[in-house]
Amino acid sequence: MAGPVVERVQTGIRVEKRILKVLKALAEHADITLGDLVEGIVLHAFEGKAPFSPETLEVIAQLKAIYGLDLDAGASHKLTERGEGGGD
Repeated sequence: MAGPVVERVQTGIRVEKRILKVLKALAEHADITLGDLVEGIVLHAFEGKAPFSPETLEVIAQLKAIYGLDLDAGASHKLTERGEGGGD
């Protein structure tokens, strides 16, 4: 059974490199596209729901370790790029 029909647009966003690596690997693990993964995360967040099962959170923890992602939710909206005053 098909889901809702939507119109998708191509976008160019900047994302922290290791976060993107984990997201891509997670999408590959789930056999979905990166766009589908991001849409699912956002739709869950918009409803105040957790987007991941405990099992998926374990996979994410493994991927974070593999890609050296040591950021957590506390870093949200506080990231500074190299050359922007402190990230060098």
